Amino acid sequence: MSCLMLSARRRSVRRIDEAMWTIEEMKKKGFPPTVITYTAVLEAYCKQRKFRRAYDLLDSMSSQGCHPNVITYTMIMTSLAKCERFEEALSVSDRMRSSGCEPDTLFYNSLINLLGKAGHLFEASQVFRLEMPRNGVPRNLVTYNTMISILCQYGRDDDALDLLKEMEAQSCKPDLHTYQPLLRLFLSRRGRGDAVDRLLSELVNKSGLGLDLDTYTLLIHGLCRVAETEWAYRLYDQMVGSEIVPRHKTCELLLSETQRQNMEAYVERIQNDIIAFGLSP
Repeated sequence: MSCLMLSARRRSVRRIDEAMWTIEEMKKKGFPPTVITYTAVLEAYCKQRKFRRAYDLLDSMSSQGCHPNVITYTMIMTSLAKCERFEEALSVSDRMRSSGCEPDTLFYNSLINLLGKAGHLFEASQVFRLEMPRNGVPRNLVTYNTMISILCQYGRDDDALDLLKEMEAQSCKPDLHTYQPLLRLFLSRRGRGDAVDRLLSELVNKSGLGLDLDTYTLLIHGLCRVAETEWAYRLYDQMVGSEIVPRHKTCELLLSETQRQNMEAYVERIQNDIIAFGLSP
């Protein structure tokens, strides 16, 4: 660990200690800390992965009549998920439910994402299909995008496409993040260029979206992997024509594929672009 990182960590620890001292002083003077104050300290503990201290503080605040809210629980659950402590994160969601704290859309979005990462596809679907409507919690764009992404991770393309139709029927307009996992899934399967083409057409013509750098990169790399070099090059040409500068790895991949297939005119163009865009190593 560098001296700079060590110094930053020490400052962070010192700030948490100061915050805890402030909380104790507030209590001594008859000014009980609010849930917002506690949540700020809990977040600092979670960022440092000091989850045991976070649990102790959670117990302490509850015993003093300051009950955690949905923001508190969601933050801890999400922090644990980022560390891939999935089952532990799920226990936090169980604790919130048993406490009587009302879930909101952000909580459910995080929970669905967590369940998908933890390998619980059925449970994620149950939360999406049953629990959210039962509790009167509305789904938003992120809810749909998260569920579609999970379904694609499990290769459930038909279910994901059905969900895309459903969100449109619910007047929830898709964005690029909606389409990206679907494109990635079909690009991973040889012979599914028709599905990719349909999605691109729908993305542009129906949803009125334009491709960004990440989507172009996803498409070009995926097409190169399935030997659709001509199509990949057309998208590359479209990207550059839209004044979007490609990533170096994209140029190198497409250059390698066009060289392998003796597409000399394409090779020369890409080599010139690498120089013009300042992408040379």
